[in-house]
Amino acid sequence: MKTINYAIVLLGIFILSACGTKSKQQASNAELQKPNVLFIAVDDLNTWLGCMSGYSNSKTPNMDRIASKGVLFNNAHCQAPLCGPSRASIMSGLRPSTTGIYGMIPDGKIRREDKPETKDIVFLSEYFRNNGYHTMGIGKLFHIHAPDGVFDESGGRVKGFGPLPEKRFVWDGRGNSDRKKYGRTSTDWGAFPEVDSLMPDHESANWAIARIYREYDKPFFLGVGFLRPHVPLYVPQKWFDMHPLEGIQVAPYKSDDLDDVPPVALKINDLPMMPSTEWAKETGEWKKIIQAYLACVSFVDYEVGRVLDALEKSGKADNTVIVLWSDHGYRLGEKGTFAKHALWEPATKAPLMFAAPNLPKGKVIDTPAEMLSIYPTLIELCGLPAYDRNEGRSLVSAMMNRGEDDKAFAVCTFGMNNHGVKANGFRYIQYEDGGQELYDHKTDPNEWENLASNPDYKNKIEEMKQFLPTKNVIWDSHSSYTFQPYFVDQKQRTNGADGIPVHVIGAAH
Repeated sequence: MKTINYAIVLLGIFILSACGTKSKQQASNAELQKPNVLFIAVDDLNTWLGCMSGYSNSKTPNMDRIASKGVLFNNAHCQAPLCGPSRASIMSGLRPSTTGIYGMIPDGKIRREDKPETKDIVFLSEYFRNNGYHTMGIGKLFHIHAPDGVFDESGGRVKGFGPLPEKRFVWDGRGNSDRKKYGRTSTDWGAFPEVDSLMPDHESANWAIARIYREYDKPFFLGVGFLRPHVPLYVPQKWFDMHPLEGIQVAPYKSDDLDDVPPVALKINDLPMMPSTEWAKETGEWKKIIQAYLACVSFVDYEVGRVLDALEKSGKADNTVIVLWSDHGYRLGEKGTFAKHALWEPATKAPLMFAAPNLPKGKVIDTPAEMLSIYPTLIELCGLPAYDRNEGRSLVSAMMNRGEDDKAFAVCTFGMNNHGVKANGFRYIQYEDGGQELYDHKTDPNEWENLASNPDYKNKIEEMKQFLPTKNVIWDSHSSYTFQPYFVDQKQRTNGADGIPVHVIGAAH
């Protein structure tokens, strides 16, 4: 009898062990069934893409390919028209007005113990790691690259925005600005170097491609941050050859455009270190700057294509969510200059597109969207639990035709209490001193006629104000923008003596 009982016990142990192994295998299989994420950031990319406007005969077949395989948000806007605060917002899921990160900030200072707004925040890639993903990142994802430990694997980033020729173009980085008051820009353009392999973005693509071909025992999150078309606008000559000067169409421009904007808008737009549109017209450089920008866009599109090709050849494309975004737009002569740095349409509007299993293909959504929505959208697409700290709304319902488009809006913030709202075919801007701008995009897509003082639009202004953030914290002590005197002054005024800006390397970018 004892022998029989012992055999029964052994059989039970075997069955339980087999069930446990099977359960573990099922859990592992469930993890692998979650889609991978390819997270592509393109720096300073405006909407001059083939799949958007095709302006000036832009050539972007690979970004167009993503749009054709998924959903393009044709009216997406950044949360700040400046790299540092925009990327901090995307990666944290919080608005600049919530964190006080209105200017540049070191990656490692976004989240810290003395900052209640962010001290417990989980960055986007960390959320995926916490939910069973292997996370990897290379290039410019946050402002520089990423805080330490945010990725399981980090490829880092090549410092700066080179390579640079020994002898550069005529723009000295300051123009006619007061060198004691203004920062320096690296706005410059021309054909350099000779081959793509000397560009940091090419190396970033190589790094990403190598990781796509690997096999993993869990889903992966791969972030690839490309530098171009951020200035200086240097890429090899072959990319310039794709955009002959005679085919270049300049941006919409009106010399007296800013005559009806509030004084504070002029202060923010006071950027003498950047090439002005009038200077570009007088010197014949306007088309050359646009040519250089388009050349950089075509180059980075090619690098995006190399990564996409690897994804398809690896067999992983059918189980991968792709998102491509930019941190803000870029003005190419609109509103008098060549820069981002504004709450107007060409500075805030940027590409945003998703491709994923079960998403519609070739769909274009024209209602406003926010880059802040990237975080909650990705986690919903991947079947992960919602993160209650996200201030953006997931865009999955809009992409899947579940409605909500009538509630769509986008808010962009530039400094404390300066906000731009895009909703219902209008743009409304309210500045810290109460100054206002209102534009009707149905009749004035270039934002040339400020309707804010027109009594017929009083109700529309009140309607647009409903979207303004109710929380506007003071400047973060580690965030500053020394590139522009208005923001230096605003931080000192709003924060007091303790708010004197901390110098941030690369503040002009």
